[in-house]
Amino acid sequence: MSHPIKAEQGRPVGTFALARAPEQVASWEWCPDGLFTVGLLPALELAEQMVAVLAEHRLLVPSVLEWHWYSVGQGGVGVTTRLPLLTPSVGGAEMARRVLGCRPVAFPTAQPADILVVGHGEWLDEGGRAHQVRRLVELTVTPDELGPCAELAVFHDIWGECDFQGHPHPELHQRNAPRLATALRALDDTLHVACAPGEPTYFGRAEGYSVAPPDLIDGLGPDLTDRL
Repeated sequence: MSHPIKAEQGRPVGTFALARAPEQVASWEWCPDGLFTVGLLPALELAEQMVAVLAEHRLLVPSVLEWHWYSVGQGGVGVTTRLPLLTPSVGGAEMARRVLGCRPVAFPTAQPADILVVGHGEWLDEGGRAHQVRRLVELTVTPDELGPCAELAVFHDIWGECDFQGHPHPELHQRNAPRLATALRALDDTLHVACAPGEPTYFGRAEGYSVAPPDLIDGLGPDLTDRL
């Protein structure tokens, strides 16, 4: 795993400020059947393997785990936990004990639902200079009853061919999109299963290992800033 990245949030580069959508621009999902057993610990092991790949590509160095609690037959209990990490590791029996040790006292049978791995990642500006931002990508693992599943989501326009105003930005796209595609392929190889595209949103959708290209009219993509 690579060394932790020093954070620089939302840093402007020239006239360009890194914009983030309130919904996913694209997402990819994995359910590696047979590779992991059922339960919290296998879900954290899945997250650990994926974080190792994402950190190697400088897309995610974790610092916090966040999750909601639910009770069987009751659903969500309305409690969210945020657990700072003592090391970049998110797996192992000790981490599972820490997660379960955060169980709300009022709900003694509650179990963690989707676990979000929060951290910083590196993006490249038009000149190839590297900058770090919190939640560049978001990794979520789910301790499903059939075995853990995972989702990787991106929220910034640097991964697509146009910015959120619809203006093409080929330099930014070329600097960043191939890095994401390489990491997604590496995750496929690590998990021995091909990713599936997640649900589309107003801001975009996944296509293969990329953000689907927008429909251009007079050289411009759609202006999505009304929902930013």
